Amino acid sequence: MSDERIQEFQKELGIDAESVAREVESFIKGSMEELEREGVILGLSGGIDSSVTAALCARAVGSERVLALVMPDKDSVKRHTEDACSLASRLGIQWRVVDLTPYLKQFGVYGLFPLNKVPVTAKMKEKIVQKTYRSYIKRYHKTPFSESLKGFKDKKYASFFKGMNAYYRIKHRMRMLLLYYFGEQENRLVVGAANKTEYKIGYFVKHGCDAAADIMPIMTLYKTQVKTLANYLGIPSSLIVKPPSPDIIPGIIDEEAIGMTYGKLDMILLGLERGWNRTKIAKSADVDEEDVSYVEMLIERSRHMRNVYTLSN
Repeated sequence: MSDERIQEFQKELGIDAESVAREVESFIKGSMEELEREGVILGLSGGIDSSVTAALCARAVGSERVLALVMPDKDSVKRHTEDACSLASRLGIQWRVVDLTPYLKQFGVYGLFPLNKVPVTAKMKEKIVQKTYRSYIKRYHKTPFSESLKGFKDKKYASFFKGMNAYYRIKHRMRMLLLYYFGEQENRLVVGAANKTEYKIGYFVKHGCDAAADIMPIMTLYKTQVKTLANYLGIPSSLIVKPPSPDIIPGIIDEEAIGMTYGKLDMILLGLERGWNRTKIAKSADVDEEDVSYVEMLIERSRHMRNVYTLSN
């Protein structure tokens, strides 16, 4: 019975990829024309979201009018940079690699990461970060991700969390600055690659490149729907099956950071969107009610990230 319920949810999350692609492409082209821009610019990370966005932009306005910035820093995994450059070449779009490391060094950012103060290899950093993350979850029954959605008043390891937030969030904000810097010089529309799943739970950096843009063409799509669209658009399978990662802290993978697979997460979010209660969602999606409560908590704790507080709030 649970398999049947899951299949029903997956059917609900299904999309007509061809129709969706046409609609998104029309939106991109229309936005560029309405805002009187001569091209588009986006950040290309080597992940599925930015890859799909780049492909849609190329189809919408022509590859010759698309510029992708690949913006690694010294913590980035080399494969992601290579994947991004390879995809840009495949799509026939313009691309530039802009190394963030010199900019981040000027801010003293790398000194905020404790493992940069000891002589360990990149692989060792990844293992230590993963072990620390898992140990925190096991000890406190909370994910560092959920804890970081608000401030750290009266929380365990507050000084560590504050330093780590400053350490990784500036990377996304620096990317946003560079996208607008290059985009405005060439009168380009800044295109973001946020998806519905991550936006709803706060898995993005406030005022970063995954939140601040002129348009967000795939914001209405859940992560699993983005994957469907990627297959339709012919994105290389190696990029589609690659575990999603923000590539800003060594060893951090999306699903482990969030504490849940995207498949489960999307089904829960869909149930909440329908207005179902926890029990019905848990039964229909074959998840625990605690999982539903956790997602509800993420949505609530990240509300401030989607809405600027004003006096009326």
